[in-house]
Amino acid sequence: MSRLAIVAAMPEELQTVLDAIPDEAPRQHGGRTLWCGHWQGHEVVAVLSGIGKVAAATTTATLLSTFEIDAVLFTGVAGGLGDGVQVGDVVVATELLQHDLDASPLFPRFEIPGRGVSRLATDAALSQAVAQAATQALATRGPALAGLCTPRVHQGLIVSGDRFVSSASESTALRQALPDALAVEMEGAALAQVCHDFGVPFAVVRTISDRADDTAHVDFGRFIDEVARHVALDIVQGTLDQLR
Repeated sequence: MSRLAIVAAMPEELQTVLDAIPDEAPRQHGGRTLWCGHWQGHEVVAVLSGIGKVAAATTTATLLSTFEIDAVLFTGVAGGLGDGVQVGDVVVATELLQHDLDASPLFPRFEIPGRGVSRLATDAALSQAVAQAATQALATRGPALAGLCTPRVHQGLIVSGDRFVSSASESTALRQALPDALAVEMEGAALAQVCHDFGVPFAVVRTISDRADDTAHVDFGRFIDEVARHVALDIVQGTLDQLR
C-alpha cells in the first residue's frame, strides 16, 4: 500500500480533504498537525502548508522527515499569468521556479545557488495522473462553476514568490521575465526544492482564482469556498483512483 502526502495551501481545502478520510488521526510534529488515515486504498498524510515559501519548506521537511512518503501532491490556488489561463482553469506544474530568487551577480537570476538550475521538474507520471484527474473533474463539475467560462487544464511552469501578486504592473513584469509562466503562487517551488532534496516524487496542481492583477483580491474567499476546494477534492480522488 502506497503512502501519499496531500499538502493543502488553504484551510478550507484541507478540511474538505479531511472530511473524505474516514479515520483521520492528528499527530503533532515541528509545530505542524499532520493528519494520518486511509483513503481509497491508500495510506494518506494530510497537512496544511502554511503561506509563503519558508512555511511550505518547513512543512514539507517536517512531513518527509517524519513519515516514509512515496509521493507528495500539493493542491491550492494561483493567479493566472499565461495567455488563455482563466479563472476556474487548472494548472498542473511540469516545472517550478522561485520568481523572487536573485543572488546575482554571484549566480544568474532565478538560479538556486549551488544547484546550477532555476527550474525544478515535477514527477512526470504523477503529474500526468493529476492532469487526467483534473480533466475529469472539470468535465464533471465545470457546468456547475457559475459565472465562469468553460474551464480548461494547462500543464507547464508555475512560479512562486513571497508576495501575493495583485497588480497589473507586477503580473506584466513577471510575464516579461518569464514568458512561459502559466501561474503564480507562494509555495510550490519551495515544496519542490525540499522534495528534490529528499528524493520524493511530487506534483503541484493549482486552480486559478484570479489573473494576478488589480482584481486579485475580489471575492477570493468566495472562490475558495464555492469552487477551489471542491475541484481540489475531485482531483485528489481522481489521482488516487489512478494510483491503485
